[in-house]
Amino acid sequence: MTDRANTKTSGPRGKRSSALRLLPIGAAAVVCGIIWHAIALLSGLPAFILPGPLLVANRLGEVLADGSLLRQSGYTLIEVVAGMALGVGTAAALGYVLSKSRLVERVLAPYIVATQAIPVVAIAPLLIIWLGNGLASKVLICALIVFFPVLINTIVGLRSVSANLRELMRSLGATRWQNFRLLEFPAALPILLGGLKVGATLSVIGAVVGEFIAPDRGLGYLISVARGQYDTALVFVGVFALVVMALSLYGLVAWAEHRWLNWRE
Repeated sequence: MTDRANTKTSGPRGKRSSALRLLPIGAAAVVCGIIWHAIALLSGLPAFILPGPLLVANRLGEVLADGSLLRQSGYTLIEVVAGMALGVGTAAALGYVLSKSRLVERVLAPYIVATQAIPVVAIAPLLIIWLGNGLASKVLICALIVFFPVLINTIVGLRSVSANLRELMRSLGATRWQNFRLLEFPAALPILLGGLKVGATLSVIGAVVGEFIAPDRGLGYLISVARGQYDTALVFVGVFALVVMALSLYGLVAWAEHRWLNWRE
């Protein structure tokens, strides 16, 4: 009876606490909007240099009405999700191999670090020349940006497993798959999800870099077209759409972290 009562009361209380956490964010957004409007109004700058928030809101309504914003956002989201899947999958698999073999790590680590020393903006034109202007080049750019933080976090997470727990699993006769599923993966998951949070936001940057260099579709294409037409309000709309996308992906990973790691509480 007590557990049931606690469950019933925790629901509204949890919703109330979530609303209270969102209240400062909403208040800060309102304050920033007021300051932005005041600067645009008092500076006397033309709208093609600094549009006010009301003008941006009107432009947002227009591109939502004609469907162009949702269409271009969908293209970018496909690139981001595919790039994240490729980058995370490759990084997790390679991270597992590197965490198990010091020799392989010593051989591959200099090359992996060297690839991160090259800005993605510098190699993106090469990828577009080799793979074309289509989806493949932009997915690969996203994957390259996501790859390194997830790789490092995977290695750190797998190597953070206690030696005593490994010895316990060995004494119980656990197979390599059982050792991974029951010990290594749960132990590495918090650190892996931390890397995934970083990768989720960086993947949006990777997609936009590819769309800027080869603008054919996506939010980067929308921003490039708006910039060429001095439609600064539409540029703001595209930037805000990218922010919302990055925050949504980050929030999705944070939700998964809370759901999968609630046993730690």
